[in-house]
Amino acid sequence: MTEMLTKAVHVPLEGRAYDVLVGPGLLARSGALIAPLLRRPRVAVVTDETVGGLHLEPLRKALETQGISMTALALPPGEATKCWAQLERTTEWLLEAQVERDDIVIALGGGVIGDLVGFAAAILRRGVRFVQIPTSLLAQVDSSVGGKTGINSPRGKNLIGAFHQPSLVLADIEMLQTMKNRDFLAGYGEVVKYGLLGDAAFFDWLEAHAPGMAAGDEAARIHAVAHSVAMKAAIVARDETEQGDRALLNLGHTFCHALEAATGYSDRLLHGEGVAIGCALAFELSARIGLCAQETPSRVRAHLSNMNMKVDLSDIKGDLPDAEGLLALMGQDKKVQDGHLRFILARGIGKAFITSDVPRAAVLSVLEDALAQR
Repeated sequence: MTEMLTKAVHVPLEGRAYDVLVGPGLLARSGALIAPLLRRPRVAVVTDETVGGLHLEPLRKALETQGISMTALALPPGEATKCWAQLERTTEWLLEAQVERDDIVIALGGGVIGDLVGFAAAILRRGVRFVQIPTSLLAQVDSSVGGKTGINSPRGKNLIGAFHQPSLVLADIEMLQTMKNRDFLAGYGEVVKYGLLGDAAFFDWLEAHAPGMAAGDEAARIHAVAHSVAMKAAIVARDETEQGDRALLNLGHTFCHALEAATGYSDRLLHGEGVAIGCALAFELSARIGLCAQETPSRVRAHLSNMNMKVDLSDIKGDLPDAEGLLALMGQDKKVQDGHLRFILARGIGKAFITSDVPRAAVLSVLEDALAQR
């Protein structure tokens, strides 16, 4: 039955193509799904302590059904793990485990684990294969797909990394049942982003069905995850290393990354929460400079509010820098080119585009108004 519910999304990169499977029961079937990739019956798994407590033994049992042995490392949970120290710990552990270039490393966890383990796989022996088993909504719809891997610097998020595509992604939507509500809703920030950037019909669908999805509707979850992955796969296939269209996936992220830096990459602001606030600000900026109707940002904010998401800077606890300070943090973003900030703005819902032609005064005005409401 679960196999019938599974949707497969193909990422058609020449020489590096792979499938993203979305559906229930994939962890229980992971041994059979991973076995064809292996040249010898052993894998190294990196997870975090929280996820490991929930899913490591089921993974071990699934692998054992295919005669595959497993060794595992559990890192501390949280964004702070995406750092040099934990990257070094992971790579040294993989070397101690005698992982060879033809072996498979499994990243079992959310976006932090997927990013860090993917980067470790990219640099270990100049590149070993890895499989993503994303356990959070955010990781399933975004960070596990497309090959972006990396760690954070004190100077900014994801500034150190590499493009390294996985060999397989297993997005088991049953794993989402173990998520805390705040974490699930944070992941929804990346789901709604897809509708906002390029698919107005998907945004319409989300307005109708996302509350049920958040409440546990399995069919809605499968559709939302698979549709998000398919949109990302199509963009990645056109622009793997973000020379053009792939930057559209950063809708909301220029604001988001500045806010994450301002809050110290702490649980004051989860990544998906920052994306949601960033999308609201991006649409506000778009309306402010006449790109879209004044009603459009209101519709975006209304939907996010209906989903009980963070929408405003006032939803972030604690102090924030002033508008000039936030703008300075934006200057560290990876999307800066020739000293100019690149924004993803929109001419309407589903009509995003990339531009560096944004008046500094308009950005400051949007930030100042948002801060004034705190």
